[in-house]
Amino acid sequence: MNAPMTTGSVHPAVLLLELGHRARQAKTVQELAFLLVNDTRLLLPYRQAVWWTQEDGVHTLSGVVQPDANAPYAQWAAQLCRHLAQHHPKLGAFTASDVPPDLAAQWSQWWPAHAVWLPVSLATPGAAQGEGVSAGLLLAGAEPFPADRLPVLGEWGSMWGHAWQALQRRRMVSPRQWWARLRQQQAQAAWWRRPAVWAVAAVAALAVWPVHLTVLAPGELVAAQPAVLRAPMDGVVEQIHVQPNEMVKQGQLLFSLDEAQLASRLEVSEQALQTAEAEYRQFAQLALGDVRSKSQLAALAGKIGERRAEQAFLTEQRQRAQVLAPHDGMVLFDAPSEWMGKPVQTGERVMRIAQPDAVEVEAWLPIGDAIALQPGAPVQLYLAADPLAAVQAQVRYVAYDAVARPDGQYAYRVRAQLVKAGTQRIGLKGTAKLQGERVSLAYWMVRKPWASIRQWVAL
Repeated sequence: MNAPMTTGSVHPAVLLLELGHRARQAKTVQELAFLLVNDTRLLLPYRQAVWWTQEDGVHTLSGVVQPDANAPYAQWAAQLCRHLAQHHPKLGAFTASDVPPDLAAQWSQWWPAHAVWLPVSLATPGAAQGEGVSAGLLLAGAEPFPADRLPVLGEWGSMWGHAWQALQRRRMVSPRQWWARLRQQQAQAAWWRRPAVWAVAAVAALAVWPVHLTVLAPGELVAAQPAVLRAPMDGVVEQIHVQPNEMVKQGQLLFSLDEAQLASRLEVSEQALQTAEAEYRQFAQLALGDVRSKSQLAALAGKIGERRAEQAFLTEQRQRAQVLAPHDGMVLFDAPSEWMGKPVQTGERVMRIAQPDAVEVEAWLPIGDAIALQPGAPVQLYLAADPLAAVQAQVRYVAYDAVARPDGQYAYRVRAQLVKAGTQRIGLKGTAKLQGERVSLAYWMVRKPWASIRQWVAL
């Protein structure tokens, strides 16, 4: 492990040798990038460092293990680096006045006053002279950077780029031997008569055979357009007047909230209204001979109006405590004993009313299986209660945003209308098979494994 060094009394050449030694000891590109943004402080002091490449954008940040490319700071830094790579191809210091106004407007929000741009040319193995990946190191500090240290910084960038190319050569798999062997086989006579060639041709033809891209997702039968009954106010459920899955008529009482507090407030309001009216009549009689009493009649009349409005509001609230069915249908909710005495908040769902024959399929498409589904795409629901007979449906819509499921996973809601109404009841669950566009058989076979590999392997 390297011992920490101070830059105050050490010659820059010694510091450069130390950094070169650390770069040669790096085993991975990630370790080398971490060294660049954090250990360059040996050459000159800075507060923030950004390592940017044209292919990956903001690759590494000083003091951060894994940068978030979608963060506002990372996006602004990526725009600044792209501008510098195009218009400032040489090493140099700059400030906010040297960049476009749209970038300079956010400079003080993210950075101190001074910065240095170090372009680094990353020539990939096998690339022609002058070709390579455009990249650069961006340093920011509160004080101006010493001019005598900039040439040393440029030399460090060259050393670091050489170490990066060495790591790239280790990772590269050269196809020369494979290509030479292939040309040797093609040079042989009657190669097309060999069974291996025909087998390869058959496999290639089978690989491009078009098939429908299908995915499986949890699904269930739900009400198509249910009427959701919610708590009209904060309170406690006093009584449930219907049973689950009961057929109800329009205007039938479904559930009621506890009215004890409302009744008490309404009685107090009525007493206050009577008191205000009596007080108004008293001052109206006194106003015949007292001018001061006459001046108070307007205020008393306003007080009466206020009490009447309060009484009307409480009366309406008491009526709303009795929730009625908006139309005919089947009422859907949990056991009544679970709701009686339960406190509810305004807008909390208590029950639903649905038509028994208005049923559709609801499926939850996982994020990893989010294929393109057009309206009208076929859907087959295999119910757990009847796995041999599939319920046929067609996609009605697919939600744009993924929402959290009770199991903690995010998924897209898919609604599909039944092709033919059946006898299945609402609430049955199963597995939905969603059918997308046509793709090659090879893509259908390697899509899921390749998606899993891409999460762990950088190619």
